[in-house]
Amino acid sequence: QVQLVESGGGLVQTGGSLRLSCVASGDFLMMGWFRQAPVKELEFVAGISRSRLKIQYSDAVKGRFTISRDNAKNTVYLQMNSLKPEDTAVYYCGAGARYWNSIPATRESYDYWGQGTQVTVSS
Repeated sequence: QVQLVESGGGLVQTGGSLRLSCVASGDFLMMGWFRQAPVKELEFVAGISRSRLKIQYSDAVKGRFTISRDNAKNTVYLQMNSLKPEDTAVYYCGAGARYWNSIPATRESYDYWGQGTQVTVSS
C-alpha cells in the first residue's frame, strides 16, 4: 500500500519560513505539492520530476518557494520563504506514477496523496 506522509507544517509569522517534507513509500516519476485554503479549491503549488530536470511552480509562489527531492530517501521537500497570510492552507503531497512531458498541475495527474499538513501564516 502506497503511503505519503507530510510533515513540517505549523504556525509562522508573515515573512517567516517553513520547510515541508513528504516521505513516500515508493519511488515516483512525479511528485508535487498542492494546497487548499478554507472554502477554496485545491491549488497546485509546485512539482518536480524524478530526474529533477523538470520543475514547475505556480505564479503565486514562484520566487519564494523551492521544491526539491532526495530520491535515495523517497522524499520531496518544499522550502517556503517570505510567507504571506494568503499562503495559509493545508498542504498536500501528491505522487504520480505516469510520465508527463511537463509537470502536471492538476490533481487528476497524481495517483497518490498524503493526509496533509497545516500551514498557518499570521499577519
